[in-house]
Amino acid sequence: MYNGLHLSFWEPPAITTYRTRLTPEQIDHIDKTHIWHPYSSFSQSTPVFAVESASGVYIKLYNGQTLLDGMSSWWSTIHGYNPTYITQAVCEQAQNLSHIMFGGLTHEPAAYLTQQLVKLTPSGLEKVFYSDSGSVAVDVAMKMAIQYWQAKGQPAKSRIMALAKGYHGDSIGAMSVCDPVTGMHHLFKDTIKQQLFCAQPQSPFNGPFNPADLTDLKAKLEHHHHELAALIIEPVVQGAGGMHFYHPQFIAQAKTLCEDYNVLLIADEIATGFGRTGKLFACEHAAITPDIMCLGKTLTGGTMTLAATLCTNAIADTICQASPGVFMHGPTYMGNPLACTAASANIDLLLSSPWEDNITRIEHALTSGLAACKQLNSVNNVRVLGAIGVVELHDPVDMPTLQPLFVEEGIWIRPFGKLVYMMPAYTITNTQLATLTQGVYNVLTRYAARLGHQATPNQTPINQAPFDAHE
Repeated sequence: MYNGLHLSFWEPPAITTYRTRLTPEQIDHIDKTHIWHPYSSFSQSTPVFAVESASGVYIKLYNGQTLLDGMSSWWSTIHGYNPTYITQAVCEQAQNLSHIMFGGLTHEPAAYLTQQLVKLTPSGLEKVFYSDSGSVAVDVAMKMAIQYWQAKGQPAKSRIMALAKGYHGDSIGAMSVCDPVTGMHHLFKDTIKQQLFCAQPQSPFNGPFNPADLTDLKAKLEHHHHELAALIIEPVVQGAGGMHFYHPQFIAQAKTLCEDYNVLLIADEIATGFGRTGKLFACEHAAITPDIMCLGKTLTGGTMTLAATLCTNAIADTICQASPGVFMHGPTYMGNPLACTAASANIDLLLSSPWEDNITRIEHALTSGLAACKQLNSVNNVRVLGAIGVVELHDPVDMPTLQPLFVEEGIWIRPFGKLVYMMPAYTITNTQLATLTQGVYNVLTRYAARLGHQATPNQTPINQAPFDAHE
């Protein structure tokens, strides 16, 4: 009884079974009829393979086939699938607090993760803003930069400059700083804000640095600094825009130029963060601290979605001390306790492992294992950096033909554009790496034969040929 009224409350029925599982045939029918996959079309017959489970570096399909994973699920599952330590931490947290709004409330998982990130990232990044995905982390970074200059009384500084042939995500803001010509977002060029782009640095990561790489950047800063809020870069590795590796000195000099011209520097470390290039963060190759840094993908070890945007005290203080006195962004699932717990466990697991030795070991294995691919006439270039191996073809791949060949070979590789690339989990063994690289060679040999190419020597040097993944 409440206030003199008799109230009846609905009681949930006792549930003994969560739900009836779908058969493989039902999954296939629903998928083909209703599910829209990334970068896919209902009008084209591109194969989709149903996964039953995954463990370590292996993916088990419903048909019983097991695939050796070379992608770590778009570069996120750095410890392999279902790492016990992370899974147990998330299960324990779920018994206590699965989610709570972050407006006006806080919790231990977010505080602990924040403490870890501030300690691990380049010195000076003191403030952390959480979001749901890498693309949103980039949007947040751009909004931070723009609101910073508004707070400084310079609202004209509202454009962002990016490197040509870069990629920063698929959300509306992130799209605007992806390459406008060769990127995947040219369809929206009349909708998104028109940003500024400077030439892609060409000096190879391990080669000499050519100061001419800075010519266009310096000219653009000189002529447009009055309207530029920030320069955004993917440090050392331009990822989904073409897997381009470039010299760290460009980053160091770009940071100096940005300071000279009063422009902020945003480092998009979503693909490179947490060890992929051999440093914990790719900015460390250049020994710089960006004004703003974006993290995602590997942040939770591939267990669930979470991203973070970090900035300096100067940026946060400037925004908060000017009207309206707050940063204007607030995701519903911001700082989700389960995701924060997964991220902390992921960081613990990474730092307690010999991750640096593993990256070096993987780099050597990819270098030696992929060398044979250079003999294929269909191959333009082979390059390796850290735990990233890239085989660039002369022509864009025929996905409906190539993807099933990898599955038949027993490996999971997801090419795009002209690129067949690998970003395996750090836990992959040397034997598994040998299987993976041999499998890539075997498939490309069969693929080249279908295209009418012969396996003849190709003299293109590693990491020196320009390319365009979306031409």
